[in-house]
Amino acid sequence: MLGWLGTNLVTIIDGVAFGVLLFTIALGLSLVFGVMDVLNLAHGALYLGGAYLAVTVLGDGGGGLLVFVLAALVALAAGAVAGAGLSLVTRPIAHRGHLDQALLTLGIAFVLADLFSEAYGNDVKSVAAPAVLGGSTSILGDSYPTYRLVVIAVGLLLALGAWYLIERTRVGSLVQASVADPQMVRALGVNTTYLVTGVFAAGAALAAFGGVLGAPILSASPGLDTRVLILGLVVVVIGGLGSVSGALVGALLIGQVEALGVSLLPTYASFLTFGTMALVLLLRPSGILASGRAA
Repeated sequence: MLGWLGTNLVTIIDGVAFGVLLFTIALGLSLVFGVMDVLNLAHGALYLGGAYLAVTVLGDGGGGLLVFVLAALVALAAGAVAGAGLSLVTRPIAHRGHLDQALLTLGIAFVLADLFSEAYGNDVKSVAAPAVLGGSTSILGDSYPTYRLVVIAVGLLLALGAWYLIERTRVGSLVQASVADPQMVRALGVNTTYLVTGVFAAGAALAAFGGVLGAPILSASPGLDTRVLILGLVVVVIGGLGSVSGALVGALLIGQVEALGVSLLPTYASFLTFGTMALVLLLRPSGILASGRAA
């Protein structure tokens, strides 16, 4: 066993890095869908928008850490504005079921994807990591890209912050209560429209931030939005709707399945992700850590 871990250590760490990137996508999907009951299929386009923002600001020549941080902050702000706009657009059809929501947001995703293709072409655009993070770090004798270790640290801090905000603060309690009993929350003098819009904006901001963070790893190209959206939905189904910890567990699991699957079973790699989802649904139909509200 120790020999197997030593042989596949780099692949396993790669899976963790990919998992935390998926977490930035899945958390927004999980909160918007599981907590607000809105199916947003434009979420992948927001990630791709963040990735192209990194292409614009950093390019394949990389840049300083300060420039990278500024790009991430701009992505957060732009994603929040886009999320607030999506909240306004979907609000009139929120009561009409998931099919109408899916069609509307899928149409928006197609429009955004075409706009990105017009602006950046159909080639893969590479993004270099900030120069100060461009080296390698030795882990048990193996060299590993320092930037990916930073991505893992940022993702885990993000998960901790999101869990604390949702589960341990008054804002998180109000968000949960506004879904369970919005009339009661309104009776307390709380504007639930602002709360719902805030959750939508936060989820979209995370997706755009994930695009900047993941650009040096996954680059930016047409079709990337669809890939991350599908994997994000798989993570949400596995982890459980409306659960921060479920999104993290599901993302780390799919990250390992993707990384180890390509490395050890390349012939079956494309089937392993959905096979894992099917197995989890058989054993835990509501997801591994589904919240009580969403279940």
